[in-house]
Amino acid sequence: MSTNENANSPAARLNRFKNKGKDSTEMRRRRTEVNVELRKAKKDDQTLKRKNVSSFPDAAASPLQENRNNQGTVNRSVDDTVKGINSNNLESQLQATQAARKLLSREKPPIDSIIRAGLIPKFVSFLSRMDCSRIQSESASLTNIASGTSEQTKAVVDGGAIPAFISLLASPHAHISEQAVWALGNIAGDSSVFRDLVIKYGAVDPLLALLAVPDVSSLACGYLHNLTWTLSNLCHNKNRAPPLDSVEQILPTLVHLLHHDDPEVLADTCWAISYLTNGPNEQIEMVVKTGVVPQLVKLLGATELPIVIPAQRAIGHIVTGTDEQTQVVIDAGALAIFPSLLTNSKTNIQKEATWTMSNIRAGRQDQIQQAVNHGLVPFLVGVPSKADFKTQKEAIWAVTNYTRGGTVEQMVYLVHCGVTEPSMNLLTAKDTKITLVILDAISNIFHAAEKLGETEKLSITIEECGGLDKTEALQNYENEPVYKASLNLIETYFSVEEEEDQNVVPETTSEGFTFQVQDGTAGTFNF
Repeated sequence: MSTNENANSPAARLNRFKNKGKDSTEMRRRRTEVNVELRKAKKDDQTLKRKNVSSFPDAAASPLQENRNNQGTVNRSVDDTVKGINSNNLESQLQATQAARKLLSREKPPIDSIIRAGLIPKFVSFLSRMDCSRIQSESASLTNIASGTSEQTKAVVDGGAIPAFISLLASPHAHISEQAVWALGNIAGDSSVFRDLVIKYGAVDPLLALLAVPDVSSLACGYLHNLTWTLSNLCHNKNRAPPLDSVEQILPTLVHLLHHDDPEVLADTCWAISYLTNGPNEQIEMVVKTGVVPQLVKLLGATELPIVIPAQRAIGHIVTGTDEQTQVVIDAGALAIFPSLLTNSKTNIQKEATWTMSNIRAGRQDQIQQAVNHGLVPFLVGVPSKADFKTQKEAIWAVTNYTRGGTVEQMVYLVHCGVTEPSMNLLTAKDTKITLVILDAISNIFHAAEKLGETEKLSITIEECGGLDKTEALQNYENEPVYKASLNLIETYFSVEEEEDQNVVPETTSEGFTFQVQDGTAGTFNF
């Protein structure tokens, strides 16, 4: 339904009570920022840092030498470790550094004690010891310090570790190079400030060079996993997007990795793309123009949940963009996959799918029709009566977006699918924002009914499902916009005239309501 200047139009009311003048494009963006960012922050923080609890390989040591080293390090205290590291004897430094690595691999590592002892600058200096790869390897335990709190990561950065680790990316020893990749991933994953520092110091080129091999499957599995994960952290936009020139550099490699067959590689690559699409339309376009959307859509049908979740997030972000960007997703066949996503047993998947559909419904009428043609409306109408409350809210947004942009015929179909009762039932949820959104949706449907002269039938339908009682109860709601919106709905569509002309009261039939049209013949409507 098109927006007009009438103050009582659906768009005007929606703007007045919810968006305060924002157009539909801005509404899409607001939905992303307000609703998704909160979910995203909680989910992604679990994967931004990884601790290494395995032993570092050491090809230079014989089994006898390794046993001798272990005997000297197993029971070392932090104080003994500090003394050994501060000595001038390389063997003592090596054993003490190995002891520190083992301390930092514990379930509750004494990270703060190590930091207070001033060992980070020592470890950083050991990283540059090209004459002793073993002490370089053991000093890479800085990875575990960087996996700690932001303050602990800051201590690693302040100690000069970023350029030291970038230098080690080119190490001839794969396990040392991998530790450098891992450490840089932990640092970049801490914050956008540290991410940008890692990029500024020049990490992107050597990281991409490590993946510039004829067949990435030739890389050790763990190494490839860490490289992909670190790239995803360089794309992360917790507070602000990464530099666009870096995004352009990284994107071709991500597109390549998205066709790999390793589930962990696919998952981290999808997360990287989901981060990059969570931005302005120009940034979304950078991703879309790579031609990656069809592969993302394909991954929506994956059996592995860790792949489906970020692939779904990336698609969800893309459809917050322009209508043209949304159409790319539709053209890639995404709508055919949504019935299974909307009925998935995992609440998470259902909620994200409903959110994505709400943004597709904020698009053009032909895009709404494509969702109708794929049979998605009954699925969405069923969500408010079956799903958890968070998913119900997303479904209500989808319905409201549909009513804002849909044609009269599309509105009639929505009502036929039974949207009124589950929507009106949610008026008792005591959620001000969702209450306003529901009232706007119902008001928009009434406007469509007005065009068909069928408001009375709609009023009766709403009254029969208890919707009028719930709307009247909102007169006691403390929120003024809710009070005004409910009052407007009641006064406009449910007020009974004092005198009613019995000659024009419609008679009930088995098919609906009959009424007299101008030529005197009876007709039936089925809104």
